Amino acid sequence: MDMRISPSRLSGAVCSIPSKSDAHRSLICAALSDAPTELLLQSTSQDIDATLCCLERLGAAFDVQPGRIRVSPIFTPQQGAELDCQESGSTLRFLLPVAAALGCGAKFTGCGRLPSRPVSPLREELISHGCQVDRPFLPIALSGQLEGGVFVLPGDISSQFLTGLLLAFPLLPQGGEIVLTTPLQSASYVEMTIHTLSRFGVLVERTAQGFRIAGGQRYRSPGTLEIDADWSSAAFWLCAGAISGQILCQNLNLLSPQGDKAIASLLSQMGAQVKQQGSGLAVSPGELRAIRIDAGPIPDLIPVLAAVASVASGQTHIFNAARLRIKESDRLHAVFDILSRLGADIQELPDGLIIQGKPMLEGGEVSGWGDHRIAMSAAIAALRCKKDVIIRGAQAVAKSYPGFWEDFRMLGGRAQTLSTGPAA
Repeated sequence: MDMRISPSRLSGAVCSIPSKSDAHRSLICAALSDAPTELLLQSTSQDIDATLCCLERLGAAFDVQPGRIRVSPIFTPQQGAELDCQESGSTLRFLLPVAAALGCGAKFTGCGRLPSRPVSPLREELISHGCQVDRPFLPIALSGQLEGGVFVLPGDISSQFLTGLLLAFPLLPQGGEIVLTTPLQSASYVEMTIHTLSRFGVLVERTAQGFRIAGGQRYRSPGTLEIDADWSSAAFWLCAGAISGQILCQNLNLLSPQGDKAIASLLSQMGAQVKQQGSGLAVSPGELRAIRIDAGPIPDLIPVLAAVASVASGQTHIFNAARLRIKESDRLHAVFDILSRLGADIQELPDGLIIQGKPMLEGGEVSGWGDHRIAMSAAIAALRCKKDVIIRGAQAVAKSYPGFWEDFRMLGGRAQTLSTGPAA
């Protein structure tokens, strides 16, 4: 599907969608619990659906109703299940250690860029603790029974590896410990995991070098649990507010453990008007200025922040961003590509971007790169273009935000569907 965005101004209020990160973690914990759990979840996405399907293959059962999902846990793990992770890196990296801890064996598959995204060094640690993992890339056959102990990993790899192990440890009689050999990146995502585990009765001990879950713990259902609203998705509307018209994102938890709530302080530093309004956050334009942005703690915010930086006065330097190259796309290059095609003054570095802001961009035709965050960032950048913007492969937004285009139009955006075709 291709989308034509015509010059327009967004304003109004939008209800924040559920956090994909929180949903993944809560669904897995619920599936591993001692009793059913009711999750209050207003909507799903392709990634969340991938986790649901995989957990069902492992033996969980789900009763899906509007606004809620009742999870019946895995009492008898299914042996040799084929787990299609689709394009979800979280699904793969969370469930690989979990399936290993269940000792049920499984075959993991996926599509898009996921088969090219590595599972090392997690694979090597699983092998050294009793499992057989035949390949470092999808498709992967897993067998054996994971044993507890000490797992040694660098801290500058994907936090998803750490989360997967933390989710697996309560299933092991002896528990487990993670020892980090380098400083931890994306620490907020690990904090989200620790927060979710605590809601299911599992305590995580922070050590001098990492994390430990003592043996003898088990998942205990909280009964009913509401999924947090998603700061990562809300960031697109908050950034639109900074460069277009005032936008209120409703139902955002300002005390959320999500690291991407940093979008509020970053936009404020850039000169946007940011204020709490009821149970949400409102952002309106100001005199935007360049800042330095460390991508390490907030990799998912970089594409849309780059769009804002492209129309901010001065030179913005985004650094510590090399890990963006192994996302759904090479996000550093994809951001450079779409913004340069739209007329931005942008330079690509090995681990970042340098952006010289200008009052307006030109417009043009860009690819969504098969990446939901790139397609949505292109739509936000289009708000400050003189001419129409055509986004090829605009259906990529469904990975995390299926209703994005409907909400874009609801806020006043002019988005016309041009064609329907295969996924980009």
